Amino acid sequence: MSMLEQLYIQAQTRGLEHGLPYAGALTPTEAFEILKMDGVARLIDVRTRAELDWVGRPAVNASQYSHIEWISYPTGAPNMSFINQLSEISSFETPLFLICRSAGRSKFAAAAATQAGFTRAFDILEGFEGDRDSHGHRNTINGWRWQGLPWLGV
Repeated sequence: MSMLEQLYIQAQTRGLEHGLPYAGALTPTEAFEILKMDGVARLIDVRTRAELDWVGRPAVNASQYSHIEWISYPTGAPNMSFINQLSEISSFETPLFLICRSAGRSKFAAAAATQAGFTRAFDILEGFEGDRDSHGHRNTINGWRWQGLPWLGV
């Protein structure tokens, strides 16, 4: 079994163990490794445009990265076109890795994608900035940036 297959199986197993309503869950490092090995996999950043501008974004192959807001800024309104926008850039079989700040919105987005018929929607655990530490700061205990994975931004 290849490393790529092992990583997908780990993510799917995590999904089954936790009863997730989508294909599975990946750590940031697992997602990055799969993106390097599987050219059809896509990283879908569901954060707001403001978050990208102010905080940065994962640095992955441009052909594998897409930004589709789950919630619009500054209104906080749900993006009612999310599934349509997702359909414009991927097929129902495309491996989709959804990421947000700390893995809250990405879970909802992965569930909605699955409900719409996307069969390989995965949540990226910890998100881009990770959880807050005891002082309320992010990027100090987990997340894409804390893991030292490549990113672009401020």
